[in-house]
Amino acid sequence: MAALRVAVPVLELLGLFLGSAAAAAPLVIWHGMGDSCCNPVSMGYIQKLVEKKIPGIYVLSLKIGSNLIQDMENSFFMNVNDQVREVCSQLAMDPQLKGGYNAMGFSQGGQFLRAVAQRCPSPPMLNLISIGGQHQGSVYGFPRCPGESSHICDWIRKTLDLGAYTQAVQEHLVQAEYWHDPLKEEDYRKNSIFLADINQERGINETYKKNLMALKKFVMVKFLNDTMVDPPISEWFGFYKSGQAKETIPLQETSLYTEDRLGLQEMDKAGKLVFLGVQGDHLHFSKEWFDTTILPFLQ
Repeated sequence: MAALRVAVPVLELLGLFLGSAAAAAPLVIWHGMGDSCCNPVSMGYIQKLVEKKIPGIYVLSLKIGSNLIQDMENSFFMNVNDQVREVCSQLAMDPQLKGGYNAMGFSQGGQFLRAVAQRCPSPPMLNLISIGGQHQGSVYGFPRCPGESSHICDWIRKTLDLGAYTQAVQEHLVQAEYWHDPLKEEDYRKNSIFLADINQERGINETYKKNLMALKKFVMVKFLNDTMVDPPISEWFGFYKSGQAKETIPLQETSLYTEDRLGLQEMDKAGKLVFLGVQGDHLHFSKEWFDTTILPFLQ
């Protein structure tokens, strides 16, 4: 009987361990430009879809600001570095994330979450899924406006044309902070306060490299008929060949890769980089595609 009294708690503990080990990692979502954390036809829909398909999963859809209007406005006008610091603080204070989490970013949320991975390794990001993120910069020409924000986008176009790399514009306009003009590479490298930093354009931050390489998988989704991101290959970390705006090159031909300034070459060779293509315009995908292609990375 004494042996049985010892065995029962051991079995209970073993059951608790096995149950927790089988649970899906938490998921953190960051929305794109002009969107908000909880829009029922975008991020709210994605959150419910994930929760339905993976029962018991904890999903945190990031809100930057005290309400949904502020969250949307901040996607245009809040310094990205400040946003990343705010998110890092949110994640560090969330007890449900302390064991690690998966991250999924939509459009500009993709490169913003990559900045979180590079700058804030605690709690640890396990897998990063970038859906239409512009990792070499984009919106060169700002070809199309999202949602119902056309008046804002008209103003942004004019502002970017006047001086994307001026200090005032860089500090107060989100899209300028990942604006990458292939005809003004030197201006971009010197004055981009966000993208040039996380892409190691001004020197090597070994911590950024180490932290990104700690990911298990870095999944990049490119929309094959994208009319908003210019060039669409930025969604796979490619970009225009320097000095012109017609010919593009893939990630593997960029100096970022060949010099391995961010660890992407080593990650690629280790099978950590996943390049996915999906038919459709920017952020247009089917529930079936999401279920069969994206959800497996979260389970």
